Amino acid sequence: MRFGSLAFAAALLAAPALSAELPRLETKNGNHALLVDGQPFLVLGAQVNNSSAWPAALPKVWPVVNQLHANTVQVPIAWEQIEPTEGKFDFSFLDQLLKEARANDKRLILLWFATWKNTSPNYTPAWVKLDNKRFPRMLDAKGETHYALSPFARSTLEADKRAFVKLMQHLKANDPQNTVIVVQVQNEAGTYRSARDYSPEANRLFAAPVPEAVRTYFRKGPGNWTKLFGRDAELYFHSWAVASYIDAVAAAGKAVKPLPMYANAALQSDPFGWQDPNTFASGGPSHAVIDVWKASAPHIDWVSPDIYNPDHKAYLEFLRHYARPDNPLFVAETGNGKEYARYFFATLGKNAIGFSPFGMDATGYSNFPLGAPKISEETLAAFGRTYQLFAPMQGVWAKAAAEGKVWGVAEPTDPAAKHTQTMDLGKYKATVTFGRPQFGMDAPRGNEWPSGGLAVAQLGPDEYLVTGFNARIEFALTNPGKDQLLFNRVEEGHYVDGKWVFERLWNGDQTDYGLNFTGAQQVLRVTLASIR
Repeated sequence: MRFGSLAFAAALLAAPALSAELPRLETKNGNHALLVDGQPFLVLGAQVNNSSAWPAALPKVWPVVNQLHANTVQVPIAWEQIEPTEGKFDFSFLDQLLKEARANDKRLILLWFATWKNTSPNYTPAWVKLDNKRFPRMLDAKGETHYALSPFARSTLEADKRAFVKLMQHLKANDPQNTVIVVQVQNEAGTYRSARDYSPEANRLFAAPVPEAVRTYFRKGPGNWTKLFGRDAELYFHSWAVASYIDAVAAAGKAVKPLPMYANAALQSDPFGWQDPNTFASGGPSHAVIDVWKASAPHIDWVSPDIYNPDHKAYLEFLRHYARPDNPLFVAETGNGKEYARYFFATLGKNAIGFSPFGMDATGYSNFPLGAPKISEETLAAFGRTYQLFAPMQGVWAKAAAEGKVWGVAEPTDPAAKHTQTMDLGKYKATVTFGRPQFGMDAPRGNEWPSGGLAVAQLGPDEYLVTGFNARIEFALTNPGKDQLLFNRVEEGHYVDGKWVFERLWNGDQTDYGLNFTGAQQVLRVTLASIR
């Protein structure tokens, strides 16, 4: 890996002057934009490993994320780290992180590891995790102590809120440039091996009427959880409890500095059917309870999937669940195996505001089999080539996504797809195939490994920005009649400071058999026309 100290020094001298305008989420007509410095921003993200959030680990972070061409780094901030002794706060790591992020021209998304981190309280301070009387755990259905903290313990909520408020106060005072653009509140909340808390207070509330905000959202009349939600009563109840808790933490932090805030989900294993809540992270924002979270957590701007399922059909289904008119799609975590890189294109196709593979640093840790066996040059190249391709034009794509004018596909692996994906562009349709030579009409066979992806953004009525890897795209009229489609102009070029720079025209062999993208980084502006 290229650990260039000279490059770091140059970046330090050229550290950017960031904006004092607060980042915000903007939604219009069911499309979303994350505005940073007042402009649509596409998160080309990289999340470090959990234990890389310490000053000594940072030298092993920046060379990797720079090699990835990421523009944003997700870094944990742990409750135990900032408040090891109750009431005494230490933000020395955060200060170092802010300084080094600015020197490396990176934005930050902070991950608040507190009451829940992968559902457990391991990142709470010792004075919390060791005091089960003051900060009680849940009880399971047998009445035995569960490992997770109870969402009904007011003492835990107030302590978590106080620490989070201190964090946001420190950001307000020490980050006027808004190096930090977003905050994740908790991490993969919920509980495994218990559908809900069975403590006396939880049982009392479970038998009580469903809160009005939830009833109103679901258009339900009066009744308790069992009456109104039947089989899903325990799952919905626990999701309301966890979401309400996290919303209270977010609301307290936003009262200090109202950055966009989200919650991430440890997903159910099956995105297609019903699943017993005792078999996944019940209470967290899984796809089955997004509506409960929307009703219960108004201060959470969106909920995000952490996708570690490499199956093409499953991955696309998770994207579909989270890309909603009331919920911008942000893949907060995904596997860092090279086969996951192509899903960046499919994610873009859902008007996403960002994408972020997990475990991107040189500390030597691997979460295989969820990710790559190691962070190798091959692994970094798979993601890095895509980020390098999009970095100069991330604002262009983010603007098009905010207008609902982007499409994208990833190479399928299911045999029924026959190495082919289609996109409905309205007036036009596009067919994308994988594993074909650049010349001729050979049938698609798929690439040596699933590396293909392609994305399209509409720039005008008949003009499109097209880019990708290891794929062929062919356009057609959706309703051709007697009209014949043709390429009016196909320009190859690149963006500099948001402006298109022309390089050359494609024609002849380069257009006769569709537009073929190889492993090279190429961007096309395509103008279509039709004649009779």
